Amino acid sequence: MQQEVNPAPLDAAALTERVLQLLDDLKAKDPVVLDVTEQTSVTDRMVLVTGGSSRQVAALARHLVDELKKEQIHPLSVEGQDASDWVLVDLGDVLVHIMQQEARDYYALEKLWGELAPTAEQVAQG
Repeated sequence: MQQEVNPAPLDAAALTERVLQLLDDLKAKDPVVLDVTEQTSVTDRMVLVTGGSSRQVAALARHLVDELKKEQIHPLSVEGQDASDWVLVDLGDVLVHIMQQEARDYYALEKLWGELAPTAEQVAQG
């Protein structure tokens, strides 16, 4: 009998790329990735995307969670699925915020964290 081997866990950068691919499958809009390693010990990256409606926000979150589970990546928690104007998927090293435009504008997480944290692209450029 062969023992099942769990795949090696993805680092924050690889997990971020996989998250972005999965969210793009369902046409998430305006993706932003913030590197927050210097600002908090809670997570390394934040991914923010916009869904066009509560149904799309819920569908994006469900698709992300379902596909990652197939790859043996299980979220620590998923919050906000009932209202679906803002769903937070906690993947440990990566926090994914899937928001309707109104919530994204109101909470302005890019501004809040962006003033503190460089984007992933800025980190990669040095």
